[in-house]
Amino acid sequence: MLIWLALILLGSAAQSQTVTQYVEEHTDHAQELMRAYDVPASVILAVAIHESAAGKSKVARHLNNHFGIKGSNSNAEINSSYRDFESADESYDNFVEVLQNRSSFSKLFDECDQYDYAAWARGIQRGGYASSRTWAKQVIAIINKYELYRYDERPDDYAEPVKIAPVSIKKHHSRSYKAKKHRSSVKFYTVRKGDNLNKIAESHGTSSLSLMRKNGLKKSALKPGQKIKL
Repeated sequence: MLIWLALILLGSAAQSQTVTQYVEEHTDHAQELMRAYDVPASVILAVAIHESAAGKSKVARHLNNHFGIKGSNSNAEINSSYRDFESADESYDNFVEVLQNRSSFSKLFDECDQYDYAAWARGIQRGGYASSRTWAKQVIAIINKYELYRYDERPDDYAEPVKIAPVSIKKHHSRSYKAKKHRSSVKFYTVRKGDNLNKIAESHGTSSLSLMRKNGLKKSALKPGQKIKL
């Protein structure tokens, strides 16, 4: 049991070291893109870490593709539907170009605070970047775990946007309103010449006894013009 625990801890430490090294290698270019296009460096780095396994995936190693971008490639070493790039930096540049040029993502440049990495991650997911419903949560988790928001050059007085849950307001109606509503649902019938209580009851799916109770009648005799509560 202790051996397994030690192996798990070693594996976790090795993964963290890999991610840390990857971040150190690519932070400068991610920040250059952030300054030029207002996409948070934390988001750029986290998406790259997520999509390329911190540069360890085959697509990243053979095609320099760090963002899972589909397309043709001329690499004979790997059979893949992913696009190839001359360098990792070119892959980073292309990611921002995709965000800029596709209508499902381009609106984020107007809608999102340049420091609000969570809004960017959710917006990219909504735009169809990945099929996984938890993609944005995973990207945000990477940002928080490795504190990638430190590279976003936030102002010292920057405050995290607070997501306010919508408040449901119950409608409270007064007794008089309920009484009016109840009264408005009550139907009446105006007695015509030749009508009798049994005939009216049958035509409205009720009984003469029920009509007498509702209307406080002691006798079944009716007069033309008389209103009967049904």
